[in-house]
Amino acid sequence: MLEELSVRDFALIDRLQVSLGDGMTILSGETGAGKSILIGAIGFLLGGKVDTGVIRTGADEALVTGIIDVSRNPEAGRWLETRGLQAEDGKVLVRRGIKSNGKGSVFIQNQSALRSDLVELTSLLVDLHGQHEHQSLLAIENHRRLLDRFARIEDEVAAFSARFAELSAKRRAFESALASEREKARELEFLRYAVEEIGKAKLKRGEESELEAEELLLAQHEKLHGAVGQAHESLVGGGSGAALAPLRHLRSSLEAASAIDPGLFDMSRRADDAFYELEDIADSLRRYLENQRYSPERLEEIESRLAEIHKLKKKYGATVEDVLLRLEEDKARLSRLETWEEDKEGLAAEITALESRVLEDALSISRKRSEAASSLQKAIEAVLKTLGMPNARFVVRVTRKEPEEGSPVVGPSGVDEVEYLIAPNQGEPLRPLVRIASGGELSRVALAAKTVLAASDTVDTLIFDEVDAGIGGEVAVAVGEHLAALGEKRQVLCITHLASIAARADNHYRVEKEVRDGRTSTRLSRMDGRVRAEEIARMLAGDPKEEASIVHAMELLRKYGNWRDS
Repeated sequence: MLEELSVRDFALIDRLQVSLGDGMTILSGETGAGKSILIGAIGFLLGGKVDTGVIRTGADEALVTGIIDVSRNPEAGRWLETRGLQAEDGKVLVRRGIKSNGKGSVFIQNQSALRSDLVELTSLLVDLHGQHEHQSLLAIENHRRLLDRFARIEDEVAAFSARFAELSAKRRAFESALASEREKARELEFLRYAVEEIGKAKLKRGEESELEAEELLLAQHEKLHGAVGQAHESLVGGGSGAALAPLRHLRSSLEAASAIDPGLFDMSRRADDAFYELEDIADSLRRYLENQRYSPERLEEIESRLAEIHKLKKKYGATVEDVLLRLEEDKARLSRLETWEEDKEGLAAEITALESRVLEDALSISRKRSEAASSLQKAIEAVLKTLGMPNARFVVRVTRKEPEEGSPVVGPSGVDEVEYLIAPNQGEPLRPLVRIASGGELSRVALAAKTVLAASDTVDTLIFDEVDAGIGGEVAVAVGEHLAALGEKRQVLCITHLASIAARADNHYRVEKEVRDGRTSTRLSRMDGRVRAEEIARMLAGDPKEEASIVHAMELLRKYGNWRDS
């Protein structure tokens, strides 16, 4: 329910704020006063398209804000929840603006949103009927939804849609697998080859670096042997350049000297340490030379192994670790592909069983729709007769999507296509409701539909513009009666020029122009008591001060229980 509306700098409206209540609210006023502007502002708030021409002259931005109660609308609650939004005390703040540079803004609960998001949300909350975009009856996709609601099979259809989505997912998986059978055969062949090739190599982590180090030693054997031999010779060789012979003399001399001067003992010990360290090095070099063996065969073996590793790396990964990881992945993929035949048979059986269940459920839903369609069209025709369309024919056409041969085509909502058709006048052919020409006729069809669907429809706010176009007398009385009946279950906002409709309203506002400081503005005033009687009198006879008309207006208000002293 639209609880509060605030409009700023929208066309002739400079500042307007109004709290809207339950029941039926009437907007009246002289032609050109700005009633359509106010409806346009509401349409803008609901997501309707506009351009910068709606911005009040001299202003930088037009801004419309609404507070909407969503506490009685579970669909809106689910919509908010899926987008991480939450109503506060059951209410949602919606704000939309357009600036003079053409840039627009949309906020839902102070969170920036797209216009399409706004349209989705408000279409669950408000229906605006008249010559405007925001009309659920003009969207064919809503025809099926409204019929399902009337038939009280919405939960059944939702469960069916979930089952159909499951079937679609299984079909896609199966068809994708079948379409790539040849590709799978090629992949199987490649995987088997890769697993065999990598597995046969028996790679080990760290092996490559060890082999490369050993290869380096073998490849430079002669140079290494010469360098180590020369180092050993420099320590123990017989020539004067050998290091150990002089050190022996040094030790002997220092040992003799330290026996005389103990202060040289530390120096003597250090000479001993140097001698023993070099002697140990010499012994290690000797053993190294004795153990060193050059094997051309081993070098060839290493080079062959490294070539094999490099070949595998080039094909399967940048490192040995990558190749080993690829081996594990390919083994897993190979295992899945090799079990495909078994999986295929099981999946095909699941799909067959699910197809049978889905078709059975779709046909059951279709039967219920067809039964409900007959009842719905009769109920709407009956209401249309009281709304000045006595010869109107209204048809809820339920057709199955069937190919030339075979079973019906099943979609997410079943096998049916639902569309509303109407012939407003006798002798006219049935035409799709979406192509109806008259805004007044469409409003009355919407009023009839909403009257019939009121018990099951979750849209809380109904706005009617031009609902009284081309009617009067008894028809106007019937329209007012139906609007009032809707107002008992929904919030109804209605622009009217007819006193017989306005007198039934729970709330009555007059839209009028005023001039302040040389500027024309549209304002909204609540009508109660004698002021309301004068407005009803104006609607009856054109003269708000004529006493007989005022008395008549008071009688009308008393008749419908809406007379309140000011």
